[in-house]
Amino acid sequence: MRWSALCSATTPKSPRPGVVHRRLAVYRCRGIDHGRRLHVPVLDVRPPERRGLTPWYPTAPWAQPLEDFMPTTLGSLRRLVLSPSLESATFERRGFPALPGATAEHLEAIPQAVICGFEWGIDTRSQWELERRLSLVTPEHIGFAYEGATMACTVLDAMRGGRGHKTRDLLSGPGQPHIFLAYIGIGFAMARLPRPLWKRVVPDLTTSAYHPVMSWLAVDGYGFDRAYFETRKWVDEQKVPAAYPWRDRPEYFHRAVDQGIGRALWFIHGGLPDGVANAVGEFAPGRHADLWSGAGLAATFAGGADADGLRALRKLAGDHRAQLALGMVFAVKARSHAGFIPDHSAAAARILGDLSVSSAVRLADDTATAEKPGTPDPAYELWRRAIAAHFSALPA
Repeated sequence: MRWSALCSATTPKSPRPGVVHRRLAVYRCRGIDHGRRLHVPVLDVRPPERRGLTPWYPTAPWAQPLEDFMPTTLGSLRRLVLSPSLESATFERRGFPALPGATAEHLEAIPQAVICGFEWGIDTRSQWELERRLSLVTPEHIGFAYEGATMACTVLDAMRGGRGHKTRDLLSGPGQPHIFLAYIGIGFAMARLPRPLWKRVVPDLTTSAYHPVMSWLAVDGYGFDRAYFETRKWVDEQKVPAAYPWRDRPEYFHRAVDQGIGRALWFIHGGLPDGVANAVGEFAPGRHADLWSGAGLAATFAGGADADGLRALRKLAGDHRAQLALGMVFAVKARSHAGFIPDHSAAAARILGDLSVSSAVRLADDTATAEKPGTPDPAYELWRRAIAAHFSALPA
């Protein structure tokens, strides 16, 4: 599912001044499934003074232009080209294993919340309206909706040549508690943007204590997106991504991608431990650790397995139990930072890592590492390594 910039819009001249006229805009788009030309009649709703005309409506404060109250046609086009439907995110549509109704509904609601957030981010004109819509989402799913909204803001900023500030404004405001998942949303946008635009996708978020260390989650999000929507290539064929100098660490890029692929495996196999373990086993052994940490993060943050399933997952991880628990700790930390710990996250902390929620958060805080210039590994990996070391030192 690739995105291509809208281009070649042709607009006939206004038939006469002072009249709101219809124009025929022809956009060349690459759709989700195939290229096509869209012939879209567009109502020019700009205020007359912005079109060099005399205003025909009263200028009282309450008489605001219509465009302030409606989604843009271009926004609707962006949504059409970029956004999958809610149905396309269902397991049946994606060809994933059939699951019991409650489990499928629980897991499918997560990508669907992301899609809703994306559509709101594309369509709404003001940050207030976007934040208001997001605030109405349930505590369990609001982080996922922020993922989608951040993806939309990242795409819109990129369309402005990197000069936009929608992403920064969103994540410096009410989105700050959801910054972990918001980084992942940036990664979703990266999957639809050409690589030359990647260098500008992460805004300056120095108000957050986790920036820029946790910006590697954007690469994780990119890996998740590729595995979820191009499963044959990235999972069945185990594609290795080309290196990219993210945070000046091109050699670490593929590892962060694998962490996202590991998260995707949890959804692709419906939270079934055997399916996840078998899928990990198909990859080269050197990739297993990062894949297991991604699976642990998804199992903890998203849920979808009962206590027996989590115990089976821990057993199947084998020598990579520490990496599985590492993913759990990051998930609990992200949930705690957002201010909501669902029961399934608390259960995962207890079963995958023998920790309470508060102990898992404390472990994450105590091992946090700042960026150290000149070190071969990013601070993100040093942090992960310190958490994993805690579990490696424990008896199996």
